[in-house]
Amino acid sequence: MLILGIDPGTTRIGYGLIKKDRGLKLVKCGLLKITSKEKTGRLLELENSFSRLLKKEKPDLAAVEKLYFMKNQKTGMEVAEARGIIILNIIKAGIPFTEYSPSQIKNSVAGYGLADKAAVAKMCVKILGVDKIGGFDDISDALAVAITASNARIFREAGHLTV
Repeated sequence: MLILGIDPGTTRIGYGLIKKDRGLKLVKCGLLKITSKEKTGRLLELENSFSRLLKKEKPDLAAVEKLYFMKNQKTGMEVAEARGIIILNIIKAGIPFTEYSPSQIKNSVAGYGLADKAAVAKMCVKILGVDKIGGFDDISDALAVAITASNARIFREAGHLTV
């Protein structure tokens, strides 16, 4: 099963694709960089880039990080709009999806809901058995979202999770 994790943002959208078989394996990860200066241009660029990613990678399941409270309302609204475009593209592609809060993701991956980004990245490396995950935190955050979806699915299949 291929699981795509998404860390939404306004100019950088992290993605992480993992394969769940007997264990978890890193398939691909990276950033969708949005360069347009105009709001409508950014939204269109995100829609095109994300749609291409879904068509190319064909995940079996997608997981998106939920929006958490932001001090800057303008930024929060822009991230919410980006999430809407991401979720709409997932639905249009017919891919099942789920969402997790930042604390759920941190708890699932690092065992502590208030873990910092370094701890989450370190556990992603360990869980996926790779030497390192380079680049921005958005990438390791997206992989953590995918790992969380995989863990939740394992518990659901074992009858230990009802959500």
